[in-house]
Amino acid sequence: MTKYNSDIHHRRSIRLKGYDYSQLGLYFITICTQNRSKLLGDIKNSKIILNDAGIMVYRIWNGIPNDFRNIQLHEFVIMPNHIHGIIEITTVGADSISALSISAKDTGAEIDSAPTPAIPKIMQSFKRHTTIEYIKMVKLNIVPPFEKRIWQRNYYEHIIRNEKSYYQIAEYIQNNPLKWQEDKYYV
Repeated sequence: MTKYNSDIHHRRSIRLKGYDYSQLGLYFITICTQNRSKLLGDIKNSKIILNDAGIMVYRIWNGIPNDFRNIQLHEFVIMPNHIHGIIEITTVGADSISALSISAKDTGAEIDSAPTPAIPKIMQSFKRHTTIEYIKMVKLNIVPPFEKRIWQRNYYEHIIRNEKSYYQIAEYIQNNPLKWQEDKYYV
């Protein structure tokens, strides 16, 4: 295995330098399959028809709030070779976590063990869970095998900074299947 060399490999982060991705806010996320392989379904009559892998991805995406506290999911669409979604981090800070832990200890209640959210951790967890489930389905001959990995190495994110931007992105997500052949991820 070749040792990583930044002069040769040029693996730069596409995250906004210095930005704290655990801050309150709305984040527009796009995750593409490796090599833009159509692993998740197909578009017919301008509607997405999910296959078994797409249904699994839908289930795991919608389970994100069960694994991470203070997350609210907004618009979401699965396309044949990528997904788009809006994730909102609704509250953050050690104070709320500390208060929860102290009050739970005092009352003998069970302490919430869900991790505090940060977009990179949420994406890492989502990719890990979907990959594990996809591999299980390959072994059962439910879905076709994939080459090396299901998802491309990174993901795209956009910090939604105002209401106008939110509504434009939400509309884009909703209309994505209608404009599949015009989509930059269409192959």
